[in-house]
Amino acid sequence: MSSVFGALVPPVELVAPDRLGPVHFIAIGGAGMSGIAALYAELGVPVSGSDQAASPALEMLAERGVRVHVGHAADQLGDAGTVVVSSAIAADNPELAAARERGLRIWHRSAALAALMLGRPGIAVGGTHGKTTTSAMVAHLLNGLGEQPGYVVGAPLADGPASALGAPGAPFVVEADESDGSFLQYPAEVAVVTNIEADHLDNWGTPQAYADGFGEFVGRARVAGLNADDPGTIAIFGARADGFGAAPGAGLRIGSVSAAGFGSTAEISLGQDRATLRLQVPGAHNVHNAAAALWSVRATLGERFDLARACAVLGDFRGTHRRFSPVGEAGGVRVFDDYAHHPTELVATLSAARAGLAGTGGRLIACFQPHLFSRTRDFAAEFGRALALADETVLMEIYPARERAEDFPGVTSELLVEHARAAGGSVRLVTDRAAVPGAVAELARPGDVVLILGAGDVTRIAPEVVTAVEQRR
Repeated sequence: MSSVFGALVPPVELVAPDRLGPVHFIAIGGAGMSGIAALYAELGVPVSGSDQAASPALEMLAERGVRVHVGHAADQLGDAGTVVVSSAIAADNPELAAARERGLRIWHRSAALAALMLGRPGIAVGGTHGKTTTSAMVAHLLNGLGEQPGYVVGAPLADGPASALGAPGAPFVVEADESDGSFLQYPAEVAVVTNIEADHLDNWGTPQAYADGFGEFVGRARVAGLNADDPGTIAIFGARADGFGAAPGAGLRIGSVSAAGFGSTAEISLGQDRATLRLQVPGAHNVHNAAAALWSVRATLGERFDLARACAVLGDFRGTHRRFSPVGEAGGVRVFDDYAHHPTELVATLSAARAGLAGTGGRLIACFQPHLFSRTRDFAAEFGRALALADETVLMEIYPARERAEDFPGVTSELLVEHARAAGGSVRLVTDRAAVPGAVAELARPGDVVLILGAGDVTRIAPEVVTAVEQRR
């Protein structure tokens, strides 16, 4: 079945939420859709929606007055004037087909989110890696500075939800997803690019097209903050002095980065101002994410921005769901869960964990589930080198998501085993999902850190690993 949208989602003309009529969300229980639907309901817009199965998200929406349905049927549209769908919705979905027959307005979820930004100073956080953490940092920072922002990010904050409406006229922060081109929909005054590395070529086709998309994303904003240290960003935009990074010409400068257990410390300078940044989240990549957040809030608040106060607020940031999230500890083994699913993300997460283990004698155990056959094929060697950074790796079968194995003959997790071993890694492929927690527990010993990695359903294994380690004590 084909998607209602092509490979890339085209921008549409926006309409204010109060002019859309009742809004119906197809697949309303999804992480992105449920947050947006909740904000529409908070605005007083009549909201309904459907999803394939019952879930806590549907229960939350029902408690907020949203009319929810389990399963898809044409009559569930009710009196909707606008229907919101995601890129994953099949073109033959019965509710979508009925909406077309009735001539209703059909929007991608990005348009529904973009409409919430109308009349507000918008901040769009884009980039191949780090979007969720950076946009969450921006929301946390604005909240801590008393700005009462609206926001929709890709994962719940450790200290709050994944979405908030915010005060009228306050800044609105969005995580701008480039995977399907929907990041071109947002009417942002401030754009931030964390980094650029070719990805999602199943949608974009070529690295050049992917790069051109970021060029358009930056060009749509009043002002853009670029990573002055990122080769991919520099290759497209050149070296610019108005961004953030450790480069001498960066406007917001990072200096003296050091690990502090599973946290980081850095010196930040902005013009003549200097401040120390102490983060509770690990890794040099998160220092860059924090610098991007500081830059974007400075661009939004102007002279009201106080660097020292902002750094202090970021010091309270405790991360987001599935970004080096602690799951539990058993038998002296600490288990963390992380969304990393691209080689660059694996390197950043594994390196951060390695730095946190420095001097402890503990080992780093990775459990990785590859995501998509196409990504596994395109980056097999890079995945292998990344996984070799762990002392031991338990590798799972590929999570197909929207792809089919028969379309990618010969592409299996064995490719990553070969490349990881060639890079000096110790890797074990476990094809039986039920056996994975036990395989991880068998490797782990007191003082070790276990990282559960991937964008698929591997996250469900994390608590099972804690239990398995406990049972082996």
